[in-house]
Amino acid sequence: MPSSQSLSLDDRRLVAAWAADCAERVLPLFEAEAPADGRPRDAIERARAFARGELDAAGEIRRRFVAGRAAHSVTSPAAKAAAWAAAQASGVAHMGAHALGAAAYAAKAAAAAGPDGGRGPAEIAWQIEHLSDPASDALRRLPLLGDDSSGPLGEGLLASGALGANIRALQAALMRRS
Repeated sequence: MPSSQSLSLDDRRLVAAWAADCAERVLPLFEAEAPADGRPRDAIERARAFARGELDAAGEIRRRFVAGRAAHSVTSPAAKAAAWAAAQASGVAHMGAHALGAAAYAAKAAAAAGPDGGRGPAEIAWQIEHLSDPASDALRRLPLLGDDSSGPLGEGLLASGALGANIRALQAALMRRS
């Protein structure tokens, strides 16, 4: 039985486009530090191609870690989080819950780049505002953070610290939208 964090292929395609939008907003934070490293940009482009149905899930599952390795080529917390946002966006082909990971990392990147972390909540507000109703419906089908250990929303990295707080804020906003 597939994980409740997977989502259907159609739903993953819906949320991949949104995840790519979230990651792309903070991509300049990575590119300012590593302008010659195209791995995060490529991951975002692949997430969009997957969303359009131009790439299959199997091929993207094998490539989902490439952008994450780009985080090792930068030093600032904002640039690292931006690379991880792109990696999470590319991971949506594998499991829909990675869309929330992409948004959470993007908000973390924005917070790290701004004074006193103040840009994080504004980033989450932008993410929710730019979420289509069908994608919002799909994301509401995901379990709440920490309720299901069979994927990225389990008791792991995404459940702790700023990432966990960002995902909880996103999921609370999604519930208010219903």
